[in-house]
Amino acid sequence: MEYPSPPTTVVGAGLAGVEAAFWLLRHGHALTLLEQKPHHRSPAHQSDLPAELVCSNSLRSDEPTTGIGLLHEELRLLGSLTLRAADANRVPAGSALAVDRQAFSQSIADSLQGLPGLFWRREEATSVPEGLCIVATGPLTSEAFSQALAPLLGDRLYFYDAIAPVVAADSIDMGVAFRQGRFQKGDDYLNLPLDKESYLHFIHALRTAQKVPPHAFEELRYFEACLPIEAMAERGEETLAFGPLKPVGLRCPRTGKRPHAVVQLRQEDKAQTAYNLVGFQTRLTYAEQKRIFGSLPGLQNAQWLRLGQIHRNTFMDAPRLLGEDLSLLGKPGLFFAGQITGVEGYTESAASGLLTAMAVQARLEGRVFVPPPPETALGALYGHLRGQAGLPGKSFQPSHINFGLFPPLAARLRKCDKKAAIVARARVGFREWMGRVSPACRENSI
Repeated sequence: MEYPSPPTTVVGAGLAGVEAAFWLLRHGHALTLLEQKPHHRSPAHQSDLPAELVCSNSLRSDEPTTGIGLLHEELRLLGSLTLRAADANRVPAGSALAVDRQAFSQSIADSLQGLPGLFWRREEATSVPEGLCIVATGPLTSEAFSQALAPLLGDRLYFYDAIAPVVAADSIDMGVAFRQGRFQKGDDYLNLPLDKESYLHFIHALRTAQKVPPHAFEELRYFEACLPIEAMAERGEETLAFGPLKPVGLRCPRTGKRPHAVVQLRQEDKAQTAYNLVGFQTRLTYAEQKRIFGSLPGLQNAQWLRLGQIHRNTFMDAPRLLGEDLSLLGKPGLFFAGQITGVEGYTESAASGLLTAMAVQARLEGRVFVPPPPETALGALYGHLRGQAGLPGKSFQPSHINFGLFPPLAARLRKCDKKAAIVARARVGFREWMGRVSPACRENSI
C-alpha cells in the first residue's frame, strides 16, 4: 500500500484516532488519517461515520468527584474534540454524559473535515505505514493489520467485550415503568420493578439460556467491569440484585416501596425514541435475548432496535512494549493510542489519543515530551500504560480511569473527604503541568 505525504499517519478513526488527528492538525501538522470504513467494518460497528459509539452513555459519569468526571474536566481544558462534540450533542441522563450517537459522530466528522492539512483515506491498512505513525485501531483491529503488527508486538492478549440491547421507547409499557433517578437525583432513567419471584425467575432463565459459543481457538476471558449479565447471574442468586439491578435509592411511586430489584433503562437519543438496558451486556443468542428480556415486566411487547453481542477485544502489553513517549521500543517512529494499548472506555481512548498526539507533536517540533503528573487523571492513565500503578508480578490488564490508579494522598483523611482531596490535588497538578507545556499547546487549548 502506498501512502501519500505528509509522512505522519494516524491509522483508525475511532475516539483515539480522531482525537490524535484533531490535536496535530490544530497545531499545524498535516497528516493522513487512514480509516477502513465504509469498505470494512468490525462486528461492533454499523455507521460509516468516525468515532462511532455503541451506547449513548459510553462517556459515563460527568461528576468531577469521579475519576471519569475528572478526566472529562481535564480534556475540556485541553480543547478535546471528543468533549466538544459530546457537550454539543448531550441528551438528558442525570449526571452521566450521554449523547445522541449519530449527531456526536457527525459533529466529529464535520470538525475534522474543516481543518487544513487533513488527507483522509478510506481504506483498510494492511501494512504499517512508513514515517511517524499512530496506531489507533482499537480493540477490534482487523485481521490483516493484526498480522502486520504481530512481528512487532509478539503475542497479543484478548478478552471479550459485550454490548447491551436497545429497545424502542414506544414499545415499553409505561404502566409498569416509572421515571426516577437514584436517591431522587433527576428523572432521566426508566425503571422496571421486579418482585422477588419475578427476579428469581429471571435469574433461572439467564442461567439456563443458550449462549453464543466461542470459536475453537478462543478462550473466554472477560473484562471484570463489563461482565455479561448471564455471567454475573452464574456467580450467585443475588449477584445482580447487588449489581446492575440493585434497587438502592429507588422507590416505586405506585407502591411507595423499594422493589426487590430494578431494571434501569437509559435514554439512547435526544428524541427519546430508544433506551438501552443498563448492565445488560450479553452473549446470549438473539432468540434467547428476545425470549428472556421480553419476559421482564414492561418489556412483553418490546421492539428491539439492537440486540446484545460479544466481540474480541485485542490489547498489547503496553508497559513492556511502549517507551516514555508511547512509541514502540525498538521502533521509535511507531506510536500507539486507544484501547489497543490497554485503556478501557471511550473517554480513556480519547485521552490516550490526545496524549500520544502531544508526544508526536513534541517529536515533530524537536522537543522532549512532558507527560502529565501522576496525580492528574491524564497522568494516572499514562501511569497505567507505563505500569506505574500495577502490582509487581501482576500481568497487565485493561483498565478504566479510577482513583485506584492515582498515587495515594500524603495525609490520612476520612473516607468521605478523600475524593475531594484527590480532585483538588489533581486540579493543582494539572494547571502546573499546563504551565510547563509548549506555548502553542496553551494558546490553542484554553
